[in-house]
Amino acid sequence: MPLITAPHLDAGDDFYEALLSAHHGLDIEASHAFNARLILLLANHIGRQDVLLEALSAAARAHPVSSVSSVSSVSSVSPASIDAPTPGDASPRGQA
Repeated sequence: MPLITAPHLDAGDDFYEALLSAHHGLDIEASHAFNARLILLLANHIGRQDVLLEALSAAARAHPVSSVSSVSSVSSVSPASIDAPTPGDASPRGQA
């Protein structure tokens, strides 16, 4: 399954509004932590390493990081502080 990069959301504007609303009132650190949790949940839902790596590559090409400082603010979010599912929690593929 290749990465879908063309518009594909059935209610894209509604989702964007909900995303902005979810960030309302969050400071920058909490906003980054929220984004990290959301990314991990969606990555778990996708579940395909090849698609996820393609998405990382596409995102990097779309807006390359111009300085180390922009990366350092994201790296301050501790993985332990992210409440995301473990591989077996949300997907029947992960269950024995």
